[in-house]
Amino acid sequence: MKKFIFFGFVIIFFAWLGGFCLFAYKINHYPLNKNQKTDAIVVLTGGRNRISEAVELLNVGLADKLFISGVEKNTSLQDICKSQDIPLPQKKVLLEKKSTNTIENAIETQSWIKKNNISSIRLVTSNYHLPRSIQEFQYQNPSLTIIPHPVFSDFVAKKWWKKGRSFCLIAMEYNKFLYVWLFRHLNIQG
Repeated sequence: MKKFIFFGFVIIFFAWLGGFCLFAYKINHYPLNKNQKTDAIVVLTGGRNRISEAVELLNVGLADKLFISGVEKNTSLQDICKSQDIPLPQKKVLLEKKSTNTIENAIETQSWIKKNNISSIRLVTSNYHLPRSIQEFQYQNPSLTIIPHPVFSDFVAKKWWKKGRSFCLIAMEYNKFLYVWLFRHLNIQG
């Protein structure tokens, strides 16, 4: 019985490790689609350079609207532009200040998407955060077209196996992704 349990753990570990390696490869090899226009750009706060990347995409005309999800309650667009040293966008920008996590980002964004008849978005977030974010957004709106737009951080090494901090960050995000994927695909409420 102990051997059976041991081999069960070994199989689970190697399945996790194989999935983790595929996840780590995928997040570093997203194809960048900088030409396709969408109805809106949605950026999730919380990572370096996400907002500045989204504003740049808005300013080059890849959408007419920008939805910034997860903004601190007392923060204005002018505060954001000033702190990140980016030009104040001339197009429509909405700050969403209710959400505090990825699930809430997807829920609050879905409400805005419905009100504005949006059928396609460019989702801007950190590369390691994209798989879970896409899962959450597709769960809220299965018919929504999502163009993933990864933002790469200097603090997350592409050679993650050489940096303990990068490995831990990616492993944590992979575990969160697995949890979301399993619960969403098994239709378990969690």
